Amino acid sequence: MNKTGTKERPRVLGATTLKGNSVVNLMNENLGSIEEFMIDLEDGRIGYCVLSFGGVLGLGNKLFAVPWSAMALDTNRHCFVLNVSKEQLKNAPGFDKNDWPDMTDREWGESIYSFYSARPYWR
Repeated sequence: MNKTGTKERPRVLGATTLKGNSVVNLMNENLGSIEEFMIDLEDGRIGYCVLSFGGVLGLGNKLFAVPWSAMALDTNRHCFVLNVSKEQLKNAPGFDKNDWPDMTDREWGESIYSFYSARPYWR
């Protein structure tokens, strides 16, 4: 609690407390859940979040690299909010669970950040 008696938003959280959180859009439609956080070890920042979408019981899910800055954390609802429709997400560049992308490929990174209208963290 802060001085006014309201609950403060945490400034630091463990990645495991966020992993598995649901992701919704502005229409409150479920877009999936956070599968993983990929850390850029050179910069010490989150390179991207891995969003798992679709499938049944974890099978057939499509994975997406989503910039951290493209999502907002809603600590009250314990979810992330991503400003894309389900249709936009279906057309987003995805990747296979056995072939994860490499953020050091800046051309790939630029395309991902551009898709979500986010500014790349390395600039």
